[in-house]
This record gives sequence, structure tokens and C-alpha cells, in this order.
Amino acid sequence: MHRRRSEKTSLTILLKICLSLSHGQASVERSFSENKLVITDHRTRLSDETLRGLMFYHLALDHEILLHPRYFGPDLLNTVKQKLFSEVEGTCSGKFGFIIAVTTIDKIGAGHIQPSRGFVLYPVQYRAIVFRPFKGEVVEAVVKQVNKIGIFTEVGPMSCFVSKHSIPSDMSFCIDDSQPRYKAKDETAVIEQDNSIREP
Repeated sequence: MHRRRSEKTSLTILLKICLSLSHGQASVERSFSENKLVITDHRTRLSDETLRGLMFYHLALDHEILLHPRYFGPDLLNTVKQKLFSEVEGTCSGKFGFIIAVTTIDKIGAGHIQPSRGFVLYPVQYRAIVFRPFKGEVVEAVVKQVNKIGIFTEVGPMSCFVSKHSIPSDMSFCIDDSQPRYKAKDETAVIEQDNSIREP
């Protein structure tokens, strides 16, 4: 009975995520416009979990794969697919956001030989799950560097800086055992390298 209830809960969560994605088949810009209708000034009772679900998009994207002639052969198409995965997954752009995973490859176009180089450029159309955080969104980050002016963190492929002015006022910078950190006066909270923190 407990197992069935757990499976039902998981399916419910998956369904909510799927329903939060735009179903439009048009351009990326239109997809973002559609999602602006989901989060509006009039919808003020969305929970944190719901908002996180609304940060994910299933987008149609384009990418170009440049191949060296040594890859030409019976496994050419498979090589193009593998290079697509390695070149786009885990990357981030200001226009689309954080590309989490490629879901489908819709089309691999005809290759174009690059003059005087011998390389061939293949245009690829694909779909991917993308995470695009909004201003003020709370994300989990890993602390990479701590100094007197603040902390430097990484959120996936993104590097973020948190000024000391944004750190709680009861925490002060100190160096203990040659390890720079921000520590609360009562020592109940510490921020140091390799810590995981949540930041807006």
C-alpha cells in the first residue's frame, strides 16, 4: 500500500512538471512569450515548488557541428549526435538558459565543406530541457572562493558573486586554520569553500 502511494505521488509530480511546459510548436521567442502568461502580476499564490517547475522549458534549438575529415565514415551520423550531446549539454547562454539535456534530434542537415580547411559543418535541429531562472529565483550554489569582499560560487556552468553586503550582518569574515570563511557570532553558521548554499 505504501509503495503504491509513493508511485502515485511521483506520477503526480511528473504530471505537474509536464503540464507546466508550453506546448507551442513555434519559435523559442514565442515559447517564452507563452510562458509569460503563466507567471503574471495577478497570479500571486504560486508556491515555491510550482515556481521552480515553471522555470523549465522544452525548446526547439539549433546548433552547428564542425567535423574533421577523419570522422567521415559509416559512423558519421552517430559521431554528429555524440558531439552534439558533449557540446551543448551542461552549457548556459544568456538567451536560452541552462541546457540540461537533449531529448530528441529532429534533423541533421547536409554538411557544408569549409573552404581551404577540409572540415564539414553540419546544422542540427534538436529539442532540449532548459532551465532559465528568473531574477530573484533561489538556487543551490557551491562556494568556490571566500575573501573579504564576498564569496564566489558556481551554479552549474554559471559563476556567481555574492557581495559581503548581501551576507547576513551577523556573519563576519575571518581566517581560521588558514581557511577563509564567514562565521556567525555564535558559530552556528559558517560559509567556507566547498559549502553548498542557497542564494537568490
